[in-house]
Amino acid sequence: MEKTFDLSRREDGVAILTMDVPGETMNTLRAEFGSEISEILKEIKSDQSIRGLVIISGKVDSFVAGADIAMLDACKTAADAKALSSQGHLVFNELVELNIPVVAAINGACLGGGLELALACHQRVATDNKKTMLGVPEVQLGLLPGGGGTQRLPRLVGVAKALDMMLTGKQVRPKQALKMGLVDDVVPQSILLETAVQMALQGNPVRQKPKQSKINTVLELTKVGRNIMFDQAAKQVLKKTQGNYPAPEKIIDCVKQGLDRGISHGLEVEASHFADLVASPESAALRSIFFATTEMKKETGAQGVEPKVVKKAMVLGGGLMGGGIASVTTTKAKVPVRVKDINQQGLSNALAYAYKLLEKGVKRRHMTPAVRDGLMALMTTTTDYVGVKDADIVVEAVFEDLDLKHQMVKDVERECHQDTIFASNTSSLPIGQIAAVAERPENVIGLHYFSPVEKMPLVEVIAHDKTSPATIATTVAFAKQQGKTPIVVKDGAGFYVNRILALYMNETAQVLLEGQDVAKLDRAFVKFGFPVGPMTLLDEVGIDVGAKISPILQRELGERFVAPSAFDKLLADDRKGRKNGKGFYVYGKQAKKGKKQVDETVYNILGITPSESLDAADVTMRCVLQMLNEAARCLEEGIIANPRDGDIGAIFGIGFPPFLGGPFRYMDSLGIGSVVQQLQGYQEKYGERFEPCQLLQTMADSDARFFE
Repeated sequence: MEKTFDLSRREDGVAILTMDVPGETMNTLRAEFGSEISEILKEIKSDQSIRGLVIISGKVDSFVAGADIAMLDACKTAADAKALSSQGHLVFNELVELNIPVVAAINGACLGGGLELALACHQRVATDNKKTMLGVPEVQLGLLPGGGGTQRLPRLVGVAKALDMMLTGKQVRPKQALKMGLVDDVVPQSILLETAVQMALQGNPVRQKPKQSKINTVLELTKVGRNIMFDQAAKQVLKKTQGNYPAPEKIIDCVKQGLDRGISHGLEVEASHFADLVASPESAALRSIFFATTEMKKETGAQGVEPKVVKKAMVLGGGLMGGGIASVTTTKAKVPVRVKDINQQGLSNALAYAYKLLEKGVKRRHMTPAVRDGLMALMTTTTDYVGVKDADIVVEAVFEDLDLKHQMVKDVERECHQDTIFASNTSSLPIGQIAAVAERPENVIGLHYFSPVEKMPLVEVIAHDKTSPATIATTVAFAKQQGKTPIVVKDGAGFYVNRILALYMNETAQVLLEGQDVAKLDRAFVKFGFPVGPMTLLDEVGIDVGAKISPILQRELGERFVAPSAFDKLLADDRKGRKNGKGFYVYGKQAKKGKKQVDETVYNILGITPSESLDAADVTMRCVLQMLNEAARCLEEGIIANPRDGDIGAIFGIGFPPFLGGPFRYMDSLGIGSVVQQLQGYQEKYGERFEPCQLLQTMADSDARFFE
């Protein structure tokens, strides 16, 4: 078996331990490495000629990207997971207790178990490479740092900064790491090894105290002060997680117990809490998302077909969506883009939108003004079809009007080359209808982004029955270049995400019309796990947008998509949401700072008196079941290829609670029989729109699941 670790000795007495996992592009820690590391440490201890040790990676741009997540799924019990954590503690403790200086030489990703390995060294030096990032992102998988991170990180950088890193999973750049005391030096990659060697030869310096604010220093000095910090952190965590994620609370407890009762006790608590989290349904759901997205990165959308390289793109429309699409094309994909609009104002808006996003990066010192200007230079504009002949893909982002989109198809086929892909960012119109006027329908595809484009990770790639495999593969690759997670869906009104969202939103509007309080309704869904409530979402997306989509879905898919009268009443009062300052909530000068206020006049418009009571569990389940039923129907009709894509689409597209794993994993956890039973109960009470789809009824009869 090929070795992962190689120990070499220099003439100056410094040994170099190089980690290089065979056959992998990045290093990850695995349980089976334990014995190999222990043998090497035994060899180092017995060799009196070794004066210092440097740990470095054999990979080009990665130190250690974390622990191998797959080994957690191999844990059958919480005891197995605890043994895994305890084994890591033993190995890292051996490293800490070496009586020679140990230096971690970090270049590239140093995350999770990788950072815990570095924390077990006596010193750390990092490169100024832009790929060098340090962090403990375990919380994003519903876990905590299980290799001593909850104990060593606070002792190195202070409680406040350590909790911030562990509770958010955020990664820090080398300069930030140096400032906060996480690393001892930052150097160019060319002198990384030599700098680490010199540090090892100089021995262990006196540890500087963590750099932090005076108030935090005072608080951390005493147990009472630390308890104030922990209580404050716990309150903030509860506000953010609504109690749906157990990991943050356990992270706080590990740090607290370790500082109060010593590192040995802290490590024991860490191993126990780590084990509980590995066995939790929340972590299992979050890990399933990680595996799904990793799997999807390898897929092209069209088996056996290589995507063509997109060297130049074009965006039709300089509005909010067009500006966002143009921006991610230049900044993420680094592809030149030509934006076309009918007037200069639209073009100015697109340029201003892109500039504003880049300027944030400059202000945060993530990029220089020169880099910003170079990226802006990739975006050019035009009011007619000039300089577009060589565009490989054209993304259309104009109004939801079929005649207008038909005109765009004809214009692009006339002005661009014969292989140019026409990708429509329509949110509801079937792509086959848009392609009906095309001379080359094989080049027409849907590419549905979500707003705001620069933040929302999902895109739906929609192929109609004549779209060529090459067009699908090239569009999927282009979306990935833009930093997106694409799911390929079959053509049909609303595609997948807007289709499941429409029924959910319609049902919440029905609930509202029954006399529910807007703010209480929103809070119930946030408590359930959605990032925002449905009324807030309607205000943000635009009440008029929702109203335009409903008739299309009703016409194509049937009466269950009939929109409640609430939408007509709101639009008759010119309520479009945040965009025109009139919606469910108060905007503009009338809005008070802090808490959002409901615009009480909305109740008169709807003709309701809000109720004081709300059965939150019943209301949320009633609306979510509409989404689940429609998701299953989309799978039944082949709109989505598999449950995995349906889960990712719902989580990344509309913020379905990640800790539930997506609509399909959630149905599995509820039991398909229970889902059908609940739907039938609502069907009796509210009508046929709740009728369970045939797939769910069949699965319930055979006690089947979506995932084994």
